[in-house]
Amino acid sequence: METTWRWVLLTAIAPIAWGSTYYVSREFLPADAPLWGAVLCALPAALLLPVVRPIRPRGAWWWRASILGALNVGVFFALVYLVAQLLPTSVASTVMATSPVAMMLLARLLAGERLRAIPMIGAAIGLAGVVLLLAGDAGAVDPLGVVASVIAMLLSSLGYVLAKRWRDGTDVLAVTWWQLLAGGAMLVPAALLVEGAPRALDGAGVAAFAYVSIVATAIAFVAWFGGLAHLPAGTVGLIGLLNPVTGVLLGVLLAGEVLGGWQVAGLALVLAGILLGQVRLVPTRVRRAATGTEVPNTPRARMLTSAAGAAAAAPRPDDRGTHGPTLVAPREVHA
Repeated sequence: METTWRWVLLTAIAPIAWGSTYYVSREFLPADAPLWGAVLCALPAALLLPVVRPIRPRGAWWWRASILGALNVGVFFALVYLVAQLLPTSVASTVMATSPVAMMLLARLLAGERLRAIPMIGAAIGLAGVVLLLAGDAGAVDPLGVVASVIAMLLSSLGYVLAKRWRDGTDVLAVTWWQLLAGGAMLVPAALLVEGAPRALDGAGVAAFAYVSIVATAIAFVAWFGGLAHLPAGTVGLIGLLNPVTGVLLGVLLAGEVLGGWQVAGLALVLAGILLGQVRLVPTRVRRAATGTEVPNTPRARMLTSAAGAAAAAPRPDDRGTHGPTLVAPREVHA
């Protein structure tokens, strides 16, 4: 259980970092260059991670990295950067908050994960909390921004589930920088064609891009894909609801915004939804069978384990009693 919660906390780094990018993008980054913005987020991170893990793609990972790079980085980054300029944070965050449901459904179709009621209920509660948390901050809604936000949510959910399905023990750091490099590189021609040469940046812009690239991209993506490798997709998706929570809290801390009663209630609902989705990660008391296999302490499991233990302790027909009963390892019992 301790190991599982360690992965939950590590995964939470990603949405917290991503939630901060709404504020950083609006305050410090140019609004009219979304493609170059995506390139400058992805490529510096892609060039940094190989220093830590200099592993080149092999076999199927050449084409897998290209697909994941497009879904999780290239197209996604450009859309998110565009959404940050077209939509209020409330609307963008609400659309992205539907990602846990999309991930659960896609994980069922593509990765064989079972749909479970409690995480789905947690996702519904969390989404309701996001709506309350960001209520009253909608402002003007640009239809193009809404469409871009929905597409970004669906593509990223598909990319995350594919990354989970394709996990084969390959180093997470390596898989992350392959995606960032592939996604960033495919954006360069489009950026040159559509936006021309990259714009000059002042000191604040350089610092903002450094933060977004290193913290909100390199570190965040490693944490996110590490979580996908060790946790159910629905659990990871629910942790992603910390994204809008972070955005609102940064508004309170940095922009002097004040939380109203509905927003406090929304914040509580979001956190309740996230925690509810983790219930399945908290096992009932367990005990070890003779083989060391952990068996849930449910009535049926206790009955089956006791029967297996009794069978194991019973003397075998060929035992002659000279060395005591021969212990036979019980078969694994699935409750």
